[in-house]
Amino acid sequence: MISTDSKRGRIALSVAHCAGMLDMVALPVWVGTLMANYRFDPQQAGLLATLFLIGAVVASLLLASRFNRLPRRPLVTLSFLTSAIGFGVAALASDFKTLAGLHLLCGMAAGSALSVTHGTVALSANPHRLFAIINMALGVVAIFYLGVTPRLVAQWGGTALFGVFSAAMALAALVCLFNFPHAAALPSIAPGAAKAGRSTAVPAPARFSAAVWFGIVGVALVALVQAMTTSFVERAGIDRGFGPQAVAGVLIALGVVNLVPAPLAVLLERRLPARRVLLCAPVIQAALAMTVMNATGFPIYAASTAVFVAVIIFSHTFAFGLLARLEQTGRALAATPAMLMIGAAIGPVLGGTLVKLHGYGAIGVAAVVLAACACWCFSRLPVQATPAAPGVPA
Repeated sequence: MISTDSKRGRIALSVAHCAGMLDMVALPVWVGTLMANYRFDPQQAGLLATLFLIGAVVASLLLASRFNRLPRRPLVTLSFLTSAIGFGVAALASDFKTLAGLHLLCGMAAGSALSVTHGTVALSANPHRLFAIINMALGVVAIFYLGVTPRLVAQWGGTALFGVFSAAMALAALVCLFNFPHAAALPSIAPGAAKAGRSTAVPAPARFSAAVWFGIVGVALVALVQAMTTSFVERAGIDRGFGPQAVAGVLIALGVVNLVPAPLAVLLERRLPARRVLLCAPVIQAALAMTVMNATGFPIYAASTAVFVAVIIFSHTFAFGLLARLEQTGRALAATPAMLMIGAAIGPVLGGTLVKLHGYGAIGVAAVVLAACACWCFSRLPVQATPAAPGVPA
């Protein structure tokens, strides 16, 4: 049996995470391509990306509460295969209604796979560390995606974008078919039973605590700011006259920088209280969003854009580990796609509406308001919820 902490299990979880979290790295090129190649306005382009994310949210909400009863490997494999087929069909389509339906379908399929993936990670011996590992993989994929996809789109048009998406989903389906951790190899959870690998027996509660809910809402708000900003960071740079090649270089730099936060989160796991990290993250994120969307000079635009996504990668690693300690059945973190994408689903269409009505600067103002709400939510988390002491599973 393949376990969550085996090499094959970690590879499968990393590949599944990268495919399922496609929106995290794809949104700048995704929305930009829909505007430039399909001639959709910002609101329409944002809505298509939003439909993918809504599908992922719905799937995650439906599956999270049933996580411990799901046939994990078959479900993940079939979900990614469905998404691969959907994006393959999207590569041949051009009208808005067809693309809208396919985005929704692919989102539901990818969200189903990602929900099971994150719930499985939550049941590992050290969720904080394993989540950081799969985010490192996402950082590597981001460099490749942001370096290659814009060139393919420039040469082949929007078909290339959806072709890349389809190939990524198909690869994930193949890898998970043979390597995704078996249910029998995972710690079992039953009311009143201890979770394997934990130092104490923790009953599976019927409902989440208030602290867990505040953490979930806070993560969703941070994800909203991230999606709202990154969806239009490419177009903002090009519309200010920085040039496609210069902006593409910034996106590649963004991918390189994204390699740093996950290993840094591992190194600082027992040195920084998770609650303090989560209180600081929205403030930094809002400041960067305001800078990116109002920058008139290329250096400040490039520097702010390059580090923007790194903030959520670093802080979400701490949030994942903290929530795994507060809610140890895996159900809350099986809803991770919903946490991230319920905010991210609103982000592209909200950002597009703000840009259409008030210009790019309005995104920065909205980011500040949402950051204040996220900080309030994270302030409700327990002060003592710090990383586990050495030798104790997180």
